[in-house]
Amino acid sequence: MTTLPEKEVAATLAHDEHHADYQDEALVAAAMRGKAAEESMTLGQAFRWYKSALFCSFIVSMNIVMESYATILLNSFYAYPTFSKRFGEKLPNGTYSVPARWQTALSVASVAGIVVGIYINGFVVDRFGHRKVIMVSLVLLTGLFTLSFDAKNAGMLLAGQLLCGIPFGCLNVIAPAYAVEVLPLALRHYGPTYVNMCWVIGHIMGAGVLTGLQSNTSEWGWKIPLALQWIFPLWLFIGAYFAPESPWWLVRRGRNEDAVKSLARLSTKDVNHEDACALIQHTVNLEKNLDFGTSYGDCFKGVDRRRTEIAIVAWCAQALVGFVVQGYQTYLFKQAGMATADAFKLTLGTYGVAGFGTLLAMPLQQRFKRYTIWMSGLFWMLPTMLCVGILACVKQTPAIQWAQGSVLILWFFGYGWSVGPVAFVIAAETPSAQIRQKTIGIARGLQYIITIINTIVSPYILNPTEANLKGKAAFIPSFFIVLVIIWSYFRLPETSGKTFEDLDILFSKGVKARDFRDYVIDTEEQFGEVGVHKDTE
Repeated sequence: MTTLPEKEVAATLAHDEHHADYQDEALVAAAMRGKAAEESMTLGQAFRWYKSALFCSFIVSMNIVMESYATILLNSFYAYPTFSKRFGEKLPNGTYSVPARWQTALSVASVAGIVVGIYINGFVVDRFGHRKVIMVSLVLLTGLFTLSFDAKNAGMLLAGQLLCGIPFGCLNVIAPAYAVEVLPLALRHYGPTYVNMCWVIGHIMGAGVLTGLQSNTSEWGWKIPLALQWIFPLWLFIGAYFAPESPWWLVRRGRNEDAVKSLARLSTKDVNHEDACALIQHTVNLEKNLDFGTSYGDCFKGVDRRRTEIAIVAWCAQALVGFVVQGYQTYLFKQAGMATADAFKLTLGTYGVAGFGTLLAMPLQQRFKRYTIWMSGLFWMLPTMLCVGILACVKQTPAIQWAQGSVLILWFFGYGWSVGPVAFVIAAETPSAQIRQKTIGIARGLQYIITIINTIVSPYILNPTEANLKGKAAFIPSFFIVLVIIWSYFRLPETSGKTFEDLDILFSKGVKARDFRDYVIDTEEQFGEVGVHKDTE
């Protein structure tokens, strides 16, 4: 990995004639004031001064509620009697089940569409900005929802899942990137954590609707949940229309005056908007002068390669720690012998405790470091997931089935306050500003590729006509949790309390992961010789 040795970052920039912007005295002075103000801002001040930024971040993140609600439907429909009868095959015992091949095809189509949309997003957001991409995606979804709702056969349903996935993919990575770019350092973890909360909210909404309709034996038992998707696009479109654009995107486009106006809409007059914008300009100039890349290929070169690795593993861990089990718990409970109604209720309970855990994650991240919470969560999830597998190895009784469900609820609680929300924060704040959308897209896309693999193998692992492992499938994610723990110890740096400029310098210098937390960056490393001069005035 290419890194710059001690002091070379500042020295190179300070004496190179091509770095005039970086060493502009007025810009450096304003950036220094902006950085000092952001680092000294208390939590209370941040909440008071950035109320508008919090509101806009939360509105943009609500797009994830829509996607989360939509994605839970299909996997849960497999345990839904009316859906199985419409799109499945009759089993020898007289019940209906969607064959594993169609479960795989339908689920893969949805995820494949999302992956395509995620990678398209990296180009279109850089060109058009967050707001326009959100609004176009919502218009497309309004029309595409019709395909699944009016599906006459599995092929039409598959087409609907594939095409809806593309605008969903665009929306998927905008929310965490927008959140970290509009919020100050003191609130930076709140936005991405709320994005994770939106996934939980969407799942709870979906599980609640499905639980209420599981006794409906008509086709409306599965059509009503699909129809409810139309409640989202209009008000989300209005929210995106009135939300200010990310000041970081505006600065990258050279629209500095518009960035100041955006900051003025996002925060109160207590914030010096010119100084805050100067810090953004200084950070963007620093990244350009350090030759940070701007393309997808650059995400795997030099310093950015390490940052991409961290974002990838952080997000892929979400899929690996619950591989097979997470997302299929309704189906798993039913195959374990639970009644359909009980399976749905228990699934709703898992999402409820995951949501409670995510709420706890916000104050936890204020009190503890990201790395501490991340590792604590992994060590919570490992024994609980192992316990689910062990209970599946004994003679099955109703008591054992409910014990499995209860332990899995504990697993979801641990996931809710650790890997679930913290992955969003790490993946959103680790990339450089110039390729944040692309790095997030690569990481999120690879997570969905793992989800595709999960989608392909899960029906064969859980389906009664295939391996039929039931709760024993929990041993698979237990193995992956161990691997994530090992990687995290050696490769995951502590990013909390670091500005984006700090992170740029730490990664450029090749600071080891375990040294991030206590490494002190001096003024020359941040602002060059001009900064040192200003600091001594």
